Amino acid sequence: MGYIQVIKNNIENEHICCALGAKQYEQAVNEKKRWLTERMDEGLVFYRLNERAKVFIEYLPAEMAWVPIQAPNYMYINCIWVSGRYKNKGYAKQLLDNCKEDAMARGMDGIVHIVGKKKYPYLSDKRFFEHMGFELVDEAEPYFQLVALKWNDRSAVPSFKKKMKNSSVKEKGIAIYYTAQCPFAVGILEELGKMAENKGVIFKAHKLITKEEAQSAPTIWTTFGLFYDGEFITHEMMSSNKFEKLLTKLLEEE
Repeated sequence: MGYIQVIKNNIENEHICCALGAKQYEQAVNEKKRWLTERMDEGLVFYRLNERAKVFIEYLPAEMAWVPIQAPNYMYINCIWVSGRYKNKGYAKQLLDNCKEDAMARGMDGIVHIVGKKKYPYLSDKRFFEHMGFELVDEAEPYFQLVALKWNDRSAVPSFKKKMKNSSVKEKGIAIYYTAQCPFAVGILEELGKMAENKGVIFKAHKLITKEEAQSAPTIWTTFGLFYDGEFITHEMMSSNKFEKLLTKLLEEE
């Protein structure tokens, strides 16, 4: 099985793995495709297995990344995903090798990626990246870590933006900050809003629509960040049932 790069000329006819086969996310997938297309002029690459599978990597120059990091002349991995029966067959290494070859060909100094202190939904497994030679270069509360693979020892050490070490916002109730980078984030907002309304909780969703907004956002993982009464709660994109349980818990703790 070979790989295919999704580009402007074929993106309308090619699947992009995210929410593959989930009809309820069709509109969100189209929004993601528009977001990808706009980023391609900035150096973004979407590279996937040429099968109907969730096996892909998405990356772009860190200066153009929609996250609050400082990593000049590095490549930033937005997402790398290998699921189902394709796991443990070497595909993740192949995807990462493609990213590394591309970054080196562009004259970059390394690759960076955001992982979690332990295994969390929607965050990459840190152990895989450590196995591939990545090292921890920075941390941010409550559980985000920045890992880097460097091949130029004289290059700058990547970091989270200092003002982002502790996330908070000045809003009551639920506040969600998100981008169109992931269809799951876009696709669940309406359901979560209705659930919050049923609980009598203020709900506000803030879509980050520019790179500059994302790079100065109040959350490290800008794909999705959920706050309650100003405090960061989770990056996890959750079902309405799980969100209801979270709301119940938060209200009980007041």
